[in-house]
Amino acid sequence: MRKEEEVTRAGRPTQVPSRRLLILACSATKKDGPRYLPAVERYNGPLWQTLRATDPKGELAQAAFLSAHLGFRAASTPIASYDVPMTPQIAAAMKAGNLGTRWPQQKTKKRVMPSGEHPGMHIAGMTGFGSRPFASVALAGGYRYIEIMQNLLRLFQDGGFVEDDAVVTVINGPIGKMRVDLRNWLVAAHLEEGGG
Repeated sequence: MRKEEEVTRAGRPTQVPSRRLLILACSATKKDGPRYLPAVERYNGPLWQTLRATDPKGELAQAAFLSAHLGFRAASTPIASYDVPMTPQIAAAMKAGNLGTRWPQQKTKKRVMPSGEHPGMHIAGMTGFGSRPFASVALAGGYRYIEIMQNLLRLFQDGGFVEDDAVVTVINGPIGKMRVDLRNWLVAAHLEEGGG
């Protein structure tokens, strides 16, 4: 498989991050283990298992997640185990937010500095602060999650983090079909690069 490479100051090649973005809904099923694990390892639902099996090194796409508790973050973000369902109220608050809306939401206004992290900081880091906008995006999850992801996608495009003409794939439906569609979308990166 042909890979894009950059050369570091030491003269060694380094892998250029994929310009394909996968946003997965979080998973109610989580692995036990240390207090903090990268989200890609912590979440253990069927789609996350498919992601790890199909793209174990994270080379076919940059993965991110959408969580009712943590919002949008890169899948490499270490997270603790939690149990917060995506309620209609949380979904509405997320859709009403912007790239600077922090999650988890503050329960009190006593803090001088707001707590939590916002989608803008994660998408900026994943794109080299917009220097490598995503050209292809897959959104995978239930309908409530997909609606929020589509809203985030528009914000990412407005911010220059996703190309306006990016190819967008929505992966939604029965879980067996979603697993097949996710695998096919990931493998398509390999085929697009001439990996056969």
